[in-house]
Amino acid sequence: MPDAVMAWYRENARDLPWRRPGFAEKYGGWGVLVSEFMLQQTPVTRVIPHLEAWLARWPTPSSLAADAPAEAVRQWANLGYPRRALWLHRAAVEIRDRHDGVVPRDVDALLALSGIGDYTARAIAVFAYGQRHPVVDTNTRRVIARAVEGRSQPGAPSRRDLGSMERLLPAGDAESALFNAAMMELGATVCTARSPQCNACPLAYMCAWRRAGRPDTGDARRKQARYEGSDRQARGAVLKALRNASTHAVPMDAVIPEWPDPLQRDRAIDSLIADGLAEASDGLLRLPA
Repeated sequence: MPDAVMAWYRENARDLPWRRPGFAEKYGGWGVLVSEFMLQQTPVTRVIPHLEAWLARWPTPSSLAADAPAEAVRQWANLGYPRRALWLHRAAVEIRDRHDGVVPRDVDALLALSGIGDYTARAIAVFAYGQRHPVVDTNTRRVIARAVEGRSQPGAPSRRDLGSMERLLPAGDAESALFNAAMMELGATVCTARSPQCNACPLAYMCAWRRAGRPDTGDARRKQARYEGSDRQARGAVLKALRNASTHAVPMDAVIPEWPDPLQRDRAIDSLIADGLAEASDGLLRLPA
């Protein structure tokens, strides 16, 4: 299985900034860390321009740590899930203060940083530092569920996923890193959730799900709530108003006053303050200092 997937990847991998020669040498673990934060629940095409702008402005953790959290939230713009911007800023401060400005190599040290979980820690260790670890995202889990387990969709995320990927990893560090990337790419571009292209899949010859006739075995994935009209949309509108203000501050009664649901508007403001994404004082709402 690994050989077939890696051979396919060498011929079909997308041209993405973090895969280009020189990216790791220029930005090191920081470039991988930032890209992984941005790619969480966000399409690649939306991430690329934001990543390039972010690294042009803050090419190292220490350069971001020296700036205000408000600037991180502003630069995050419309990427969504803006708490990631605050976590990224906090992680940058921790890297500067605990690790002399260098993103750590050790998985446990990475897990101790703000906003970093199992996937991101292992992705940095593997893709920035060439270590051998299983890296499991939604796409990887889908490929394993179908090709190995014969299910149409993976179950809920679990630490068992790491064991499933570990059993497939090649022994060598370089081959392991390549296989991790190849499995994610295969799930993202061929073995997709809704329209898998089995005829183009390098695992079609051995896929348990395909051999079984592609049965619908159910979908236990958590469904994302609709965005339109949601509290998430209201929060995004509030943050956009703060980012667009010249001082990143707006009188409280002038924050999205046209919002159709005043209670939802107030709820959005309260939740942003609770999350540390906004501050209120002297009748103003502003981005965090």
